[in-house]
Amino acid sequence: MSTDIEAIAASGGERITGPGALSGGWRRMLHLAWTLAYLEFRLKFFGSALGYIWQLARPLLLFGVYYIVFTQFVQLSAGVKYHPQLLLMGIMLYQFWVEVTAGSVRAVLDRENLVRKIHFPRIVIPVAVTMTGLLNLAVNLIAVVVFMIIAGVPWTVRFLEFIPLLGFLVVFAFGLAMLLSALFVRYRDIQPIWEVVTMAAFYATPIIYTLEVVKIDWARQLIMFNPLAVVIQQTRHALFDPSVPSAKDAIGGVTHLLVPIAIVLGTAVVGFWYFNRAAPHVAEEL
Repeated sequence: MSTDIEAIAASGGERITGPGALSGGWRRMLHLAWTLAYLEFRLKFFGSALGYIWQLARPLLLFGVYYIVFTQFVQLSAGVKYHPQLLLMGIMLYQFWVEVTAGSVRAVLDRENLVRKIHFPRIVIPVAVTMTGLLNLAVNLIAVVVFMIIAGVPWTVRFLEFIPLLGFLVVFAFGLAMLLSALFVRYRDIQPIWEVVTMAAFYATPIIYTLEVVKIDWARQLIMFNPLAVVIQQTRHALFDPSVPSAKDAIGGVTHLLVPIAIVLGTAVVGFWYFNRAAPHVAEEL
């Protein structure tokens, strides 16, 4: 016995491991994640005079700035059907992706007290961040739907395509949320790096412009390798203008479309693998 103690002491002590990513069962995990997400949603604007209106005000103000600049001063909307509604939808979807991914970077660190004191499945943290983002997106989509009704956008069965597109975006955001939240525990450079990545992603996605303005074939295809671009382009095709190329046609066929799909699935797999590997040791490394 004394020999074992001496060996542990000589090696610097035994590493303490905490609960894993999925320890505790799915029902408990989902209950905890929903509780954290709902509380975060409720507390986000607690004490502000306008409350939840700020959740709509910020993207609407951003939409107003881009709409004025890129319709009155820089002509990028000529001939684009339902351009204001398309621009607003693109901004809302992009904001959801940014909110989940950027919010997940410090998610584990910001919940240090919970991580150190409570035994719970660690994956609850990125799941809660993603759920909060979905709640905010649901509020924002109300404004989009109102603008679409006012503009007379025809409602067809193609609108059902938005459900798998949103699922595709959620998987992409959640995969990154797991990866970023685990990486930040050890590498604090992740936050400034990701701020640059999200800024670049906005301009690498056809939100304030459409693919038609990109005249170089290889550049259009490169843009479409971005999973966000796939979501925006297919949303435009399905909801606003079926005459524009679908994501499959814009990228050059089903074979090329497998690239952004592989990026999303690969991100989810790598994100879960790394988060699951790091989860038992996050309390020790905080």
